[in-house]
Amino acid sequence: MSEVVGELRDGQQVVRAEVSHLPAIVDLLTDDHLGSARERPADDPAYAAAFEAIAADPNQLLAVVLADETVVGTLQLTFIPGLSRGGALRAQIEGVRVAASQRGSGLGSAAFEWAIEYARERGAALVQLTTDKSRPQAKTFYERLGFVASHEGMKLPL
Repeated sequence: MSEVVGELRDGQQVVRAEVSHLPAIVDLLTDDHLGSARERPADDPAYAAAFEAIAADPNQLLAVVLADETVVGTLQLTFIPGLSRGGALRAQIEGVRVAASQRGSGLGSAAFEWAIEYARERGAALVQLTTDKSRPQAKTFYERLGFVASHEGMKLPL
């Protein structure tokens, strides 16, 4: 039985992901123009290793949204302790995906509302995320939720 960490509308539950959810999570990650080019087959051992590392870390929550036991969404929350902002705890939201059949239904907004409240309950002082510049519709969505593009993010592939 999956650990329920939240409830959304229409009986949808947010649960801590289990290894059995991994193929569905990878399917969600590959179901956009970015993921289809960068993700691997779901049975790649790298996903199982990453899942185990995430599951073992108390500062990580890999969550899935279930509707009638079907994975319809996923996100990862990472809690980052830091010295800046007076020793504030940050919550980083990553890997957000909603099943194509659920897009436009309000599920994404409901999942974010849940994640923000969960972060608040854990003591986070702020919630942050990054979004790829090739996804302007995602940026608009995040702005509607109250996120502000306050910084310029940078990455260096290794």
